Amino acid sequence: MTPSNLKLRSYLRITIRSSSILFVCLLGAMARTPVDTVPVEQTIFEIGTGTVSGTYFPVGEMLAAVVSHPAGSVICAMDRPCGPEGLIAIAQTSDGSIMNVRDVDAQVIESALAQADITSWATNSEEIFANAEPKTNLRVIANLYPESIHLVTRRGAGIRSVAGLRGKRVSVGAPQSGTIVNAQITLEAYGIKKSELQLIEAGSTIAADLILRGELDAFFFVGGAPLRSVQHLARQGAIDLIDISETAPTKRLLKRYKYFRHDVIPAGTYDGIGEVTTLSVGALWIVHKDVPERRVYEITRALWGLKNRSLLEQSHEKGALLSIERAVTGVPIEFHPGAARFYREIGILSD
Repeated sequence: MTPSNLKLRSYLRITIRSSSILFVCLLGAMARTPVDTVPVEQTIFEIGTGTVSGTYFPVGEMLAAVVSHPAGSVICAMDRPCGPEGLIAIAQTSDGSIMNVRDVDAQVIESALAQADITSWATNSEEIFANAEPKTNLRVIANLYPESIHLVTRRGAGIRSVAGLRGKRVSVGAPQSGTIVNAQITLEAYGIKKSELQLIEAGSTIAADLILRGELDAFFFVGGAPLRSVQHLARQGAIDLIDISETAPTKRLLKRYKYFRHDVIPAGTYDGIGEVTTLSVGALWIVHKDVPERRVYEITRALWGLKNRSLLEQSHEKGALLSIERAVTGVPIEFHPGAARFYREIGILSD
């Protein structure tokens, strides 16, 4: 990472942390009981996410809101389950899944969101991590929701299939994101070489801007639909989405990579765009193995509390995708003991 990127990342982390702590502490102060209480040490718990315009960041904010437990909060004591008292969860921006698995493994942050395939490969030194040491410190809190592969094309670019990308200006996602890996896998399945594309590596915000300026023909983005940047383009009638799941190359991809599934983006998810068949992979909430068991247990319990799940559904469209049954399926590595304890107690995970 360049010095300028390091400075930018540090600035974003400090800015987001400061504003989030202020917001949570204000809520806690407003909800305190009027009687004196024994002081409780405040603990910061970071959730690595993605870029501000992607899916992971708003999801991370949503998760942080329901598991945070400012000391003395009446809401947490009486109304709904929260995380351990004194916990203040913070959503942190990042470059995406690849950076997140590295940062959690190295204890740069306590937890993060990451794709199931990226997490598995990092743990087992496979695929893009084949030449790296296994990242054995990763554990799972939950499989949250499916992330769909979006192949977005500029309307009028004449692209009707993956094969039609040859010779076009194509963004495969930001470096260190899960999108860039999934885009490369998709292109390889169709026998398309990088040299056959006018290739750039950019996140969805930059890619969307280039589409509107007529300087890009297509871009990949992986995330739970609807994606903000894609919806913005769809509302302007600027794009189409390409079907990719019902072809022979995609079937070969599914046979090789077991964490991918057939997926459908329903008609109307994006303005003016009909049903789209694609592939998806699970979005995991991962955590370092050394985070205390009790802390992760209480975070997991708070995540799946009935009132919290209702709040999640109301606060973000991804909240409606959360399913406690899905939480324990399609998980490629070990659960954290705290999460496993909760799932065993409610009878959805066996020893």
